[in-house]
Order: sequence, then structure tokens, then C-alpha cells
Amino acid sequence: MTRTLFEGGVLFDGTGTAPEPADVVVEDGRFVDVGLGLDGDERVDVSGKHVLPGLFDCHTHVMISHVDFWQHLQTPFSLRFYEAMHNLRKTLEIGITTIRDAGGADLGMKVAVEQGLIPGPRMQISIRMISQTGGHGDPWLPSGAEAAAFFPVYPGSPESIVNGAEEMRVKVRELIRDGADVLKVAVSGGVLSPRDDPRHAHFRLHELETLVEEASAAGRWVMAHAQSNVGIKQAIRAGVRSIDHGLFLDEEAVQMMVERGTWLVPTLAAPQGVIDAAENGAQIPEASLQKARDVVVAHAESFRLAVEAGVKVAMGTDSAVTPHGENLRELSLMAAGGMSPAQVLVATTKNSAELMGLHDQLGTVEPGKRADLVVVDGDPLEFDKLPARIGRVYKEGVRVPAPSL
Repeated sequence: MTRTLFEGGVLFDGTGTAPEPADVVVEDGRFVDVGLGLDGDERVDVSGKHVLPGLFDCHTHVMISHVDFWQHLQTPFSLRFYEAMHNLRKTLEIGITTIRDAGGADLGMKVAVEQGLIPGPRMQISIRMISQTGGHGDPWLPSGAEAAAFFPVYPGSPESIVNGAEEMRVKVRELIRDGADVLKVAVSGGVLSPRDDPRHAHFRLHELETLVEEASAAGRWVMAHAQSNVGIKQAIRAGVRSIDHGLFLDEEAVQMMVERGTWLVPTLAAPQGVIDAAENGAQIPEASLQKARDVVVAHAESFRLAVEAGVKVAMGTDSAVTPHGENLRELSLMAAGGMSPAQVLVATTKNSAELMGLHDQLGTVEPGKRADLVVVDGDPLEFDKLPARIGRVYKEGVRVPAPSL
């Protein structure tokens, strides 16, 4: 096997230690050595550049390209698959080599990436979000019509509205059958759904406990769309692994998260992304737009409270609420919310790998792990400039994106 030497760079290895000069050797898609004065069969000169582990996004939607509700209704069903190819490529090009898709991507999309048919980050998929009637995932509209604009039902992506513990049990089993690596549930209302309130809790505790029980039996974790304070606490009590969004946290909630080891995936860019999309002409219902305006400040304050309390944080964006390829704007918001730049990068590498159960394979540059690398021109801790400084991206030792088909 060919030993490839990345020579002369400054390495941020993802563990949180300060960046320092180091060579990295890759063989057969894995790191085999890290240090100074190393050798290899092939040499990649990264002198004067920083080298990072592959980055993560733990909350994205690659099958959705925008949040213009009316445009989605006018778009041919199958077009979303072709658009997803571009979304995957854009995500990979900015150094994100692993994602947790929070709804939309199905088993076929995941397998297409695994088989090399299309370039993209490796992914864990949730397929669809489980919701109660009248919840964040209910496609019912005030007119009485139903319009699943963002998440249409089709083979491999089943309808996911449930009520009661037994319906929950069946739906979890169905989603796992269809390929879900992680189960996603809405434990509160949301911003883009017209007839619910982000401050209201959805599902009762026994329903969520059934969800976690069934997921655990199949070796899966649960992620929660969680904005309501009460809904967040119910999710924590039920054993949900990650609270995604976490708009309305209080001291009791963050203390519960610390004590139980519950993760926060903040998606700080998402509410402003809804506002930006509307300002750029997207057709978003006024009720949804007003909810986005109402939660921006509370979201930032909740994140700061969580950081100060020591809640475990992993990076997630909620793209396509913001455009795919702009995922790294989240890093500046995390830093503004109280995390040090080094903590932000750890959240985007090592922590995210731990959240997804991939820490033995990814997240840090250490011998034996998969050789995902991002080469950065300049200081990677200057997050506002980072997207333009992504020079080269490697996934398992191979430079990406792959050539166009």
C-alpha cells in the first residue's frame, strides 16, 4: 500500500490541544503515523497551512434545497434527488465529511454515497421525523388540505404521524426496517409548521419512553426536534440522546442535560436563515416567519446558558433552512455564544463523532482512524473567513470531491 505523507503543516488534531507542527501519514484510507520527520511514498506539501480532521454537521437535510413552500409544491417529485446530489457535493467541498441527516435522505441516497455513485459525506439517516397529529411534522394546512411539501411520502419514506405508545412502537420499527440509523422525533412545535407553537410540548412522556425503548432495542439512538422547555425536559427524562435546536432552555433543563449526558445540537443559524430566505423572496407563511423573528434572541440566550453549564455540544446547522455549502456560518455563532474557538472546532470534530457513535473511527487525527482531512489556508480559528480558506478536502485519504460522473 502507498504511504502518503502530508508534510509541513500545522495540525489541529481535534482533541482540543493547541495546533502544532506535525506531519501526517496516511495508508489504505487510515492515519498510520503523526509526528515530525516522517516519510512516505508520496508527499503532499501542506507547508504554511493548517490541517484539521474532517468536519461534521449533525443536523442537516440534504434532500431539501430551500424553504420556499410554494416552490416546493411546484417542483417535480424526482427533482429533489438530483438537487440532493449538489447539496451533498457542496457540503463535502467545505470540509464536512460526515453528516447526520435529520429528515429527507433515504436509504437509497445513503447507499449511493457509500457505493461511490455520487460524491458526498458519509451519513447517518433518520428518514423522517416522527410527529403527533397537529405537530411539527403534520402536513395539514388551514385550508383543510394536506401538502407534504418538504417531506413527501413514498416507498422507503413512510408517513410518520403517530398518536399513542403503540402507534409509536410500530412506526419506530417501520423506520428502522426502511434503514433509519437514528430516530428523530418532534417533542415540540416548530417554526416552519403553520399550526403549532415552539413553546408547546408534543407527545407525552410514556410515548417518548416507548420510542426510546424500541430504538434502543435495535441499537439506535433518538434525536429530538426540541424547542419547548417542557418538551425538552420530557425528552431528557425519556432518554433521548440529543436535543436539537433547544430554543427555550432554562437552568433546570441544562442541569438535567449535564447530569444525564444529553447532547445539544444548537442549529443557531436556523431562525435567522428563515428570515433571510423570506427577505430574499422565498414564499414562507407569515405565521412561520413571525415565529422565526420571535425565537432568535431566546435561542442565543439558551445556547449561552447551556455552554456556561457545561452541556456537551455538537455542531449542526439545519441546512437547508440556510443554504447548503454555508454550513460553516454556524461556527461563528457558536463562538459568539460563549464557546472558545478551540471548543467550537472540537464540537465540530471530536464531539460530533462521539454523539454519532463514530469516535473510534473519526473526529480526531490519530493512528488507526479514518483519514478524513481538511487543509486550510490561514488560521482556521477565524471562522468568518474559514469557508473561503478551505483548500483541499480528503475523505479516507482520497481527495474529494470525486470527478463528475
